[in-house]
Amino acid sequence: MKVFPLFLGILSWAFAQKNPHYKDDRGTMVHLFEWKFKDIARECEEFLGPMGFGGVQVSPIHENLIIPERPWYERYQPISMKIHSRSGDVKEFKDMVRRCNAVDVRIFVDVVINHMTGDLNPALGTDGSTADPSAKSYPAVPFTSEDFHRTCAINNYQNATEVRDCELSGLHDLDQSKEHVRAAIVEYMDRITDQGVAGFRIDAAKHMWPQDLKIIYSRLKNLSVAAGFPPNSRPFIYQEVIDLGNEGVKKAEYTDFGRVIEFNFGIVLGGMFRGLEPLKNLKNWGNGWGLLPSDDALVMIDNHDNQRGHGAGGATILTYKVPKIYKMATAFELAHPYGTTRVMSSYSFTDPSAGPPAHPNGTIISPQITNDVCTNGWICEHRWHQIYQMVIFRNVAKRSPVANWWDNGNNQIAFSRGRLGFVAINGESSDLRGNLTTGLPAGRYCDVISGKVEGNKCTGKTVEVAKDGTAFVEIPANAEDGVLAIHIGLTSALQ
Repeated sequence: MKVFPLFLGILSWAFAQKNPHYKDDRGTMVHLFEWKFKDIARECEEFLGPMGFGGVQVSPIHENLIIPERPWYERYQPISMKIHSRSGDVKEFKDMVRRCNAVDVRIFVDVVINHMTGDLNPALGTDGSTADPSAKSYPAVPFTSEDFHRTCAINNYQNATEVRDCELSGLHDLDQSKEHVRAAIVEYMDRITDQGVAGFRIDAAKHMWPQDLKIIYSRLKNLSVAAGFPPNSRPFIYQEVIDLGNEGVKKAEYTDFGRVIEFNFGIVLGGMFRGLEPLKNLKNWGNGWGLLPSDDALVMIDNHDNQRGHGAGGATILTYKVPKIYKMATAFELAHPYGTTRVMSSYSFTDPSAGPPAHPNGTIISPQITNDVCTNGWICEHRWHQIYQMVIFRNVAKRSPVANWWDNGNNQIAFSRGRLGFVAINGESSDLRGNLTTGLPAGRYCDVISGKVEGNKCTGKTVEVAKDGTAFVEIPANAEDGVLAIHIGLTSALQ
């Protein structure tokens, strides 16, 4: 008689960890890769909050190994579980979380719990901790050799045991079945939760056993009521599981207790917007493509790994380096209701290993922002007009389904989100011109891709929607942007 209520309780707990706890109708997070805590706090207040972003993913905050030349990947080599990184210390982290929550922007922390460092001698951390990696000794945690799997390399990705029990790129692999390891991980994540965060990205989840992660997640504290979360709110969990369908580890093994990052999303869209397959095929985008169910997926066009050729996707991955089609693919990501969306915010690089813009002493240089343009080596895609306006579009569209699909049989497509928003995309070398069904109420709308509303006028294109819901849509092939998007959030100013 007690089994059924217990089963319902487990289902409720698992589903709760797929909720990002966004405020109001916000629906998108941004990854402010390698930003300092002070700069993130200011960006929440000055831009992310006002523009309707739901959250920020921050780079790993633990103390990490200092590697010569300070490559970005040193962040993914923990030497202790102290909160002290190139982004700042625990006091600055706490202040950032408080300030971002105050403007309805949630914080999600990238946590590295699969492994510690590779071998480097001497091994010194960003907070002054030392270790003997070759002996698997990390006294600042503390971890000893008893807390790790045996030393072996991953050579066969068809062998799930090897993937999970051997060392990823020579990084010493923690054994999450050990009670001491579980306790240390839970204590670290609980300490972060106490600061007011909303959840976690789980790095290298593919390389840990699902049953171990399930136990660890189940022991985590609820989110902080003092930080404004409702009682009994569970941390949002989204996990890095690269599964392209041909390996021993399957992403579906991890969806019972959190979301999974759907890498095929950006890989397929990248190929399509590069012209490898016609955009008309996106008509049944989502589960019809073998992707995870929408409620299980966190999606992206690119991330810090695959924009550098790591992880998965290769040459199909779109990045800031091909701006027109990158904006087009991101517009589709944000216009379509599939998954929980994340956008990337990068710094410029030519060397894939290069760390963020920094002073000679290694401290990170803050982005300098003028009229939404970042300098000092920062790209800040999230401040590109075409991207943040589509973040707002997604908020307005809420959970409305795709309707009024149109395509020209090739690479010109359009669809509405119920009666709330409409988007058209021209991926061809010929102009898109014609009357299309928008699904929107009659009125005059601003195209949010080419402009905005100033003084009851559009600074970009104006779109007239007739009483029957149709409008003349024009996207020249040589236009700066290959997208047009309108939504009901701007109609009142133009009536």
